[in-house]
Amino acid sequence: MGKYFGTDGFRGRVGDVLTATHALRIGCCLGQHFGKGRVLIGKDTRCSGDLLEAALAAGIAATGGEAMLLGVIPTPALPYLIRQGGYDGGVMISASHNPFADNGIKLFGGDGEKLSDAALALPERYLAGEAEPCFVTEGAVGRLSFYGDGYALYRARLLSLAEERYHGLRVGLDAANGSACRLAREVFEALGATVTAIGEQPDGQNINRGCGSTQIGSLCALVREQGLDVGFAFDGDADRCIAVDAAGQVVDGDAILYVMSRALQERGALHGGTVVTTVMSNMGLARALEPLGIACEQTAVGDRYVAERVRKMGYSLGGEQSGHIIFSALSDTGDGLLTAILLADRIRESGLPLQRLTDGYKPYPQLLRSLPIRSAAALREDAALWERLQGLEARLGENGRLLVRPSGTEPVVRIMVQASEASLCERIAERAQHDLTERGHLQ
Repeated sequence: MGKYFGTDGFRGRVGDVLTATHALRIGCCLGQHFGKGRVLIGKDTRCSGDLLEAALAAGIAATGGEAMLLGVIPTPALPYLIRQGGYDGGVMISASHNPFADNGIKLFGGDGEKLSDAALALPERYLAGEAEPCFVTEGAVGRLSFYGDGYALYRARLLSLAEERYHGLRVGLDAANGSACRLAREVFEALGATVTAIGEQPDGQNINRGCGSTQIGSLCALVREQGLDVGFAFDGDADRCIAVDAAGQVVDGDAILYVMSRALQERGALHGGTVVTTVMSNMGLARALEPLGIACEQTAVGDRYVAERVRKMGYSLGGEQSGHIIFSALSDTGDGLLTAILLADRIRESGLPLQRLTDGYKPYPQLLRSLPIRSAAALREDAALWERLQGLEARLGENGRLLVRPSGTEPVVRIMVQASEASLCERIAERAQHDLTERGHLQ
């Protein structure tokens, strides 16, 4: 990771960490880096999206490129549209699951993939003032246009991927007041489902507020109270999906991987007999898949790392507990709406409710805490702390895991503990938090 770009783009509080000047400089970099080419720009529903969109577009045009505005659209639509139209790159303006005061900038190349750490070194230089834009004049100045067909093309793509029709299926949706606020309902109703939805009324400030995949309680209550068959919750930019079964129980990304890996295995389509997960994945997933002859390979946290491993090894499936699920035959990135469609297909194809499909997966007790920190760099460099934490994890033995990591998207440290008993998770988490406090890392 660089100074500005973390595990999922340049993200932070708008007007403070992330400013219009930053966006302008990134736009200038793109206008030059992509050879005065065509760059697609999408955004979620945050009120700051317009500001950053305008600055990015101005930078691209000022250096001779063409900025093509998609408006509000899910992040996974962007790589699809880049490849379909032969565009030179793309930018998504979104802070995903973060609160509305934050926003972010994610960069994609002409292949539709997120830029690598090596490629991000160039915009890092522009942001640091180590490289200056070369502004063009007169007829060389670039253009700005609205790409109104992008939404419809992506919607048609999603509909084409559904193998079943959902007549009689009662579906609850939570669009997080974000990028899926229109599209989720349109897709499921077009496929024949009866839809009850929340999180469909964005006002620029309510994205992820009390709703969405990171605050799943509202959807759980909706599914139970309305007697629905299944629910799907998305995050702010709709690249994540968390499901809810008919009993109102959460079916997270690990459980979705369990269901879909078995489905792919039955069809002979689970290449390499392997699922790619991250170090945050529940240990119960690997234990549940091992007797079925399905292996798990782990990467660092971040869907880009999962995607890289899936692509490099030719695997079919990978994902994160948070709901980023990658079906490599259909998409190179996590796509919440695609995940919901394929899970609904599996429910209809099997004739079983979602709670039955997850029967064989028994997650280990797990505890996750997110705590504000003073400095991620200082935390990473504290050798004495990491020695303490290694000793603490050793107490868990082979049936547990402790993971302490600075977030790549927020100024917090995440403590994740898995163990054979919930009470042990609590004790280990308390001790890790105590050590962080004693070493002066927590705010």
